[in-house]
Amino acid sequence: MPFGGWYRPLLTLAGLLLAWEAVVRLSGVPPFILPGPAAVWEALLQHRSLIAENAVVTGIEILAGLGLATLLGTLTGIALAASAPARRWLLPVLVVSQALPVFALAPLLVLWLGYGLASKIAMAVLIIYFPLTATLYDGLRRADRHLLDLATLQGASAWQRLRHIRLPAALPAFASGLRVAAAVAPIGAIVGEWVGSSRGLGFLMLHANARMQVDLMFAALLVLALMALALYAAIDRAARRLTPWQAESLDDPQKDPPG
Repeated sequence: MPFGGWYRPLLTLAGLLLAWEAVVRLSGVPPFILPGPAAVWEALLQHRSLIAENAVVTGIEILAGLGLATLLGTLTGIALAASAPARRWLLPVLVVSQALPVFALAPLLVLWLGYGLASKIAMAVLIIYFPLTATLYDGLRRADRHLLDLATLQGASAWQRLRHIRLPAALPAFASGLRVAAAVAPIGAIVGEWVGSSRGLGFLMLHANARMQVDLMFAALLVLALMALALYAAIDRAARRLTPWQAESLDDPQKDPPG
């Protein structure tokens, strides 16, 4: 295994933990403001059942929101690329929707959809939907015009051109949108839980903070970060498998052609 594969992240993590511990010890900050890594680890072990129970709820919200947003974003992106009327009607709505503060909609979603999973999933969808739609639409627009013209001359239908030329050309851009979605999906779920919920890591962090259990709050935050990293890594791996033809020129500078 190459040195940069696992050792660099582990060394970075160790350095951050040491710096964290040093700040706590040297500054003398009270534990109820900033607990040390050992206290957070102890809280994680002590409350592991409670954290795991709430992590499952948040994980369901994140995955459901990501799945639904991916489906809606895919359908919308294809509709925008395939239909001029759809572009005229939908594009202004999409642009205007991004001018609204999404976090301000969270109380309304809780009011309309209740305190259950639905409002949290809807919040995640709202955050993820636009990046996925925009990246897929942009990728579909950038398909090679010469290939499209050649396919048309060969008698290919609009569906065949979409399936065999436009969608493969758009996959790298859409994969980038999925990576962004994986990074921001937890935000929607957690904000929704903060506004109103009875379960989830956001709910747990909110109540731990109110009870001055800052070590438990940090432990829940650590689990959320690990979940987000795992989701990002899984989507990144899947995206690389779906787009094996995409060059990774930044991975190895020696592979770049001479100037």
